[in-house]
Amino acid sequence: MSKVKFEVEVYTYQIDFVGHVNNIVYIQWMEIGRLKLLEALGLPISELAKTNIAPVLVETNIKYKKSVSIEDKVKIEVWFSDLMNATAIMEFRFYNVKGDLVATGLQKGLFINRKTMKVHRMTFEERKALEKFLEKE
Repeated sequence: MSKVKFEVEVYTYQIDFVGHVNNIVYIQWMEIGRLKLLEALGLPISELAKTNIAPVLVETNIKYKKSVSIEDKVKIEVWFSDLMNATAIMEFRFYNVKGDLVATGLQKGLFINRKTMKVHRMTFEERKALEKFLEKE
């Protein structure tokens, strides 16, 4: 299948007191990745906001392998590694300019119905759309 790939720059305000990217920045990059994944699915947040469905995160995990500093640009990949009836697992890989894997991430999310605030179970068509970016490693 396919992964969404993009690159981010490292800015001075993202650097912590020991000289590398602060851990919270990875969560911000994951947010960017989720939005880019939705856009690739044809569901930019502006369109999704017009529906009764809203994405909600229920879990975030990050494993840091190498530090990233101000000189780096970070290449990021995001995809679905698992799709269930009501939840989806998104995986992330972060690489430095040398191509070294610097971190991995996983987020579990689901969609809720904005009116009822209950879990929205994916329809066959919704699941088929998400499967475009389903890749089990």
